[in-house]
Amino acid sequence: MISSLKIAQKAKKEPIEKIAKRLKIDKKYLIPYGNYIAKIDLGILDKIKNRPRGKYILVTAITPTPLGEGKTVTTIGLSMSLNKAGGLTSACIRQPSLGPVFGIKGGAAGGGYAQVVPMEDFNLHFTGDVHAVGLAHNLAAAFLDNSIFKGNPYRINPEAIYWRRVADVSDRFLRNVKIGLGSSQDGVPRDTGFDITVASEIMAILALSANPEEFRQRIRKIVLADTYDGNPVTTEDIKVAGSMHALLKDAIKPNLIQTLDNTPCFVHAGPFANIAHGNSSIIQDKIALAFSDYVVTEAGFGADCGAEKFFDIKCRASGLQPDAAVIVCSIRALKAHSGRFKIVPGMPLDTCLAQEDIRAIEEGIGNLEKHIENVSMYGIPVVVAINKFTCDTKNEIDFVKKKAMEFGAFDCCTSEVFAKGSQGGLALAKSVIHAAKQPKKFKFLYPLEMPIREKIKTIATKIYGARDIELSPEAECKINLFTQRGWNTFPICMAKTHLSLSHDPALKGRPRDFLLPIRDIRASVGAGFLYPLCGTIQTMPGLPSHPAGERIGVDKKGRIIGLS
Repeated sequence: MISSLKIAQKAKKEPIEKIAKRLKIDKKYLIPYGNYIAKIDLGILDKIKNRPRGKYILVTAITPTPLGEGKTVTTIGLSMSLNKAGGLTSACIRQPSLGPVFGIKGGAAGGGYAQVVPMEDFNLHFTGDVHAVGLAHNLAAAFLDNSIFKGNPYRINPEAIYWRRVADVSDRFLRNVKIGLGSSQDGVPRDTGFDITVASEIMAILALSANPEEFRQRIRKIVLADTYDGNPVTTEDIKVAGSMHALLKDAIKPNLIQTLDNTPCFVHAGPFANIAHGNSSIIQDKIALAFSDYVVTEAGFGADCGAEKFFDIKCRASGLQPDAAVIVCSIRALKAHSGRFKIVPGMPLDTCLAQEDIRAIEEGIGNLEKHIENVSMYGIPVVVAINKFTCDTKNEIDFVKKKAMEFGAFDCCTSEVFAKGSQGGLALAKSVIHAAKQPKKFKFLYPLEMPIREKIKTIATKIYGARDIELSPEAECKINLFTQRGWNTFPICMAKTHLSLSHDPALKGRPRDFLLPIRDIRASVGAGFLYPLCGTIQTMPGLPSHPAGERIGVDKKGRIIGLS
């Protein structure tokens, strides 16, 4: 099979006006970025206020291996297959961070015959939204430090600054830095650090705002630091909110592209799911739902990460409820969850993973069981999609199908969209159509009035399978502080590894009876959530021994090479 990049470069793309016309979106709402990409003018929000919405399908997954197991491929492929099955469908996905593109995972456009195009633009700078977020974030940091340097009129306590800087690359050397070094004219020295741009609170705000006015109000509420008196200092206080909003005036508009078979695909926002809330924007979902019979969106990583946050954070903010959920798994990932195999990016796969091994699947399939259980807690019907690899045997697939049904799935289907495009996902599409018609009793995992500690414990015990949580003294202090400030009614956005249901990447399968350590809790007041840091999770990733960027370049004809 030829590479995903070559497949994308051979694609017969349609002008973006034609893609919009398929959805009956008037050309006047398009802001073209070349022939195949457009932003959507938000004047369209007035047009869709009273329109009925299509079916809302969430795609999530089991706990992935470091290679990922086909969740985005399935999201894109399912949207193509639903279109082929006769329902006008749109996909809604996140914009990738350049950290993974040049780091461990590579691009996020899908793969094989289930991807979005133009793939190169999508994976690289696209329409500049991530850069706008990073610039607005760092502008706030610069204003904050400058205020301290210029006499500190707001009495900001340098020991109580929460706002770090951001960069959209994976760079462990920036996690902890000292700034303001040099002469007295070079600033006030202090310790700080960098997060990756997609972990910025601004990125979360971009995804969780329902309209431009709400976006503006959320930007104004961002808390950057505390005063010596213990009062919060906001972007509005230091008079930077307006400039931040100006930098983000186009970033708030969602982007429209297409899949390989010209299915419409909206792309907007890109928060990580192991650090931030891991879901694309509410604005694009609402637009897509107003013009489509089906909208397929994805939540980052496993159902313990992105899906839990989709339900408890995004659905609360949007008022939307999904009609069905798809959990993606692969035979090799289930084998890996036995704990007997190790998958390392850039290294050859263990040859045993390509051999029939029902026992290994049986030892690791508790992970699938837990993720089905997790999504089912919210009252949503679950369809399991087995992302099929060529080495998977009929016996292995039949075993997983049987177990999935025993675990409470509505259905379990193989998906071959990577190799066969829309044709390879027809069985899955038909199952999803049927599942979306079923009655549902959607409910949140916890009430917002529940105390902070109890909300964290509820997620840890019910979603992860922990015995209890263990709060550091710093986390305990933050709970008291946030409660005093009235932030105790915010939902919780857990920051933890995506490679295990627990906080420890080495704990595979379905870990039980563990303590979940919470080392700190941070407040994203503008975004409207609190995020506890579990275990050793980092808000700035590092590069692997052989980053994906080693393969990327430009050939003599000016074409991008090496993207995956």
